[in-house]
Amino acid sequence: MAGLGLFRIFDPKVRRHLISDEGEVVIDEVRHHWVVFAVPIAEVILATALLVAMLWLPPKGAGAVLVIVLVLLAHAFWKFLTEHRDRFVVTNMRVMRIRGVFSQTVATTPIARILDITLQKPLIGRMFGYGHFVFESAAQDQGFREIRFVSRPDDRDLTIQRVIQRTGLRASASVDVVQGDDDDSDDDGTGPVGMNTAAEVSTSTTTAPTQHATTTRVAGTSSKSIFNSERANWTDDPDRD
Repeated sequence: MAGLGLFRIFDPKVRRHLISDEGEVVIDEVRHHWVVFAVPIAEVILATALLVAMLWLPPKGAGAVLVIVLVLLAHAFWKFLTEHRDRFVVTNMRVMRIRGVFSQTVATTPIARILDITLQKPLIGRMFGYGHFVFESAAQDQGFREIRFVSRPDDRDLTIQRVIQRTGLRASASVDVVQGDDDDSDDDGTGPVGMNTAAEVSTSTTTAPTQHATTTRVAGTSSKSIFNSERANWTDDPDRD
């Protein structure tokens, strides 16, 4: 329970950086693989061994060993915090990298700007289940160039690719609609975007004679006449037999 509380205290709290009112949600929150904690764990084990060895050392030597133990524990704790607070986050709108212990750095870029992703899996990474991502994008100077020691790299790669593809499809559809509106601004007779051209032509050829007849009839009489399209005759026509 104490360990869980420690994790919660030093958690970077990714969701506070989301644009919730715009519907942004976390698709994947990528933590480092457990292999990055191998060095801090080794330092803790060494410090424990030195503490046990202090029982058989004279007081003068025990003091020097105690200093070494404290240094090892402090470095292990710092390394743990650094790796634990380094997160790569994929949302439905963008990608973020959040890192830092005392001072925090939040780098973000729209996911549509990611041009290419290279997944590197060294031999030892394939054995332990981690890989490295190399991103080719306009955000290389913001900390997205390389994300190392990613657990379950194949699953993460597929997740990122899906989000990129869905974002690209939405952007492409928006561009098509805008281009359609621009093309329709000229009077080329095609009608608004989304109108059935065949139905429009049929309607135009059917209603055009009626409109012409109506215009001719109204112009040729001094009284007000109304053409009933359902009955196909005129009403209120004083010349009608």
